Amino acid sequence: MDRAVWFQASPEGAKALGALHHFVSKGTGLPSLLTHLVFLRVSQINGCAHCIDIHTRDLLAEGMSVDKLVLVPVWQEAQYLFTEQERAALAWSEEVTRVSETHASDDAYAAALAVFGEKDLVDLTLTIATMSAINRMGVSFRMKPRAKA
Repeated sequence: MDRAVWFQASPEGAKALGALHHFVSKGTGLPSLLTHLVFLRVSQINGCAHCIDIHTRDLLAEGMSVDKLVLVPVWQEAQYLFTEQERAALAWSEEVTRVSETHASDDAYAAALAVFGEKDLVDLTLTIATMSAINRMGVSFRMKPRAKA
């Protein structure tokens, strides 16, 4: 079944979500590579093929190695490949994306806060929330990845 092209059906909604995406992509001061890493991990958890495709390509363009990229879903088993900041961002991304299960535990919050500080942690959480919203649009309206067979 064909589904609505959400950003055409609701251009004002798309504009609002786009403004938030622009802020978390360019206005937070978080490193671009870290932002794309968070976008990818959140998209993997949420199962958004369109966003996984986009952010995998973004990370490759930013210079992330294929060796590291393919291990993002199992980063905890390959922690040595990820910086302290990347590990903290990945852990907090999983905690917040799975908030109905984790309730953003005090331990996870304290660990993330120790690495990021208050402002960056709020900006990181906005980044996670933004990608989760975009993933819900992508999955709900079956946005296709660019990948070709």
